[in-house]
Amino acid sequence: MSEPRRGSARALDGLASLAMGLAGLALVAMALIQAWQVFARYVLNDSPGWTEPLALLLMSFAVMFGAAVAVRRESHFAFQTFRDAMPGPQQWLMKSISRLIAAAGGAGLMVLGGTLMVDDWPVVMAGAPLPAGLKFAGLCLGGALILLFALERLLTGDYPAPAAEAQAED
Repeated sequence: MSEPRRGSARALDGLASLAMGLAGLALVAMALIQAWQVFARYVLNDSPGWTEPLALLLMSFAVMFGAAVAVRRESHFAFQTFRDAMPGPQQWLMKSISRLIAAAGGAGLMVLGGTLMVDDWPVVMAGAPLPAGLKFAGLCLGGALILLFALERLLTGDYPAPAAEAQAED
């Protein structure tokens, strides 16, 4: 890039990298848990009850954190072909509308997921000694990240560079 990135953009770059790293760790942990489930069921003949709820919890975090990073990279479902076919000023409008929709979706996921998390927290998760509200923590945190990343794009007007431009700048 020709100009140094602002501090807030660098911080959000780090947050996006952290979210992607946590999503990857969640997927690896989920695969290991499922492998243990299969081994315990078919080799030990003693299927643990905690593996399924924990794997589903990790999948929720992986999906939501990955979706948030996709919003930051603007690689989410946003009708890009339709948007790119528009003349210049309408492209800006369509990008802004897309970002508003993503921000509204993130806000909804954060608020409603947070409500479900708080309401279900006192209940014990079936099969695992964890609060049942944890099932909705990924929804709430992922929604907050989606909201944050969509607002960043909306307010700063930053557009990710196409892959060819990004490689040329390196």
